[in-house]
Amino acid sequence: MKNVKRIIAILMAMVTVAVSFVGCSSSKAAKTDSEKIAENGKLVVGITDFAPMDYKNENKNWIGFDADMAAAFAKSLGVEVEFVEIKWDNKVFELNNGTIDCVWNGMTLTDEVTSAMDCSQAYCNNAQVVIVNKDVADKYKTAEDCKELNFAVESGSAGQEAAKANGFNYTEVKDQATALMEVKAGTCNAAIIDSLMAGAMVGEGTSYADLTYTVALNSEEYGVGFRKGSDLVQKLNDFFAASKADGSMEACAEKYGVQAALIK
Repeated sequence: MKNVKRIIAILMAMVTVAVSFVGCSSSKAAKTDSEKIAENGKLVVGITDFAPMDYKNENKNWIGFDADMAAAFAKSLGVEVEFVEIKWDNKVFELNNGTIDCVWNGMTLTDEVTSAMDCSQAYCNNAQVVIVNKDVADKYKTAEDCKELNFAVESGSAGQEAAKANGFNYTEVKDQATALMEVKAGTCNAAIIDSLMAGAMVGEGTSYADLTYTVALNSEEYGVGFRKGSDLVQKLNDFFAASKADGSMEACAEKYGVQAALIK
């Protein structure tokens, strides 16, 4: 009996040591997002083609208000920035899969977004607006007027949610830039896009001079999304506060014509 008790005691001690070892190994393996990006030397940012927030210049480099602010944030962390163009509908998957470190692309802070990600403080106001041809704009001044239209909307976007909420007929497309192309080509007779994009991309002096925006379907705010539990959220909020205080956020916003939308 004494031998049996002794054997049991030894086995329990071995189990305790093994559990402790696993615990130590797990704690050593667990790294914060800040530590991960420092080790990789880069902050990987998920975006789509969305002027004036994220778009490519003539040299094929990503620029825009969000792109420039993301690059400045990465610099403040002592790393480079890398932009990865994602399918917007897959943003949460890309984030949780580790393909990207954050989603920074004029992202509306919907309940769906804030439940799936840890998000920064809001930094810009926005709305979803209806895009139509100029020559028919007078016919579509309210959401009810637009019921007869067939819309192009970015898949997984706030524009798609606005279309659903209003009972509109719509076709899902890759991104908001494609939605504009559908209207210009006549394959859809309207689109729903962000007001900030509409201000930069539609009307006189743009590639879509024959298009205009009419009805604002809602009001919303932009934020940046990180993985749940990420320590980068607070670091970005601190960066936002500092960039507002030193005027660099305002200067960047003025460069891309979005200063009126900034949340002070």
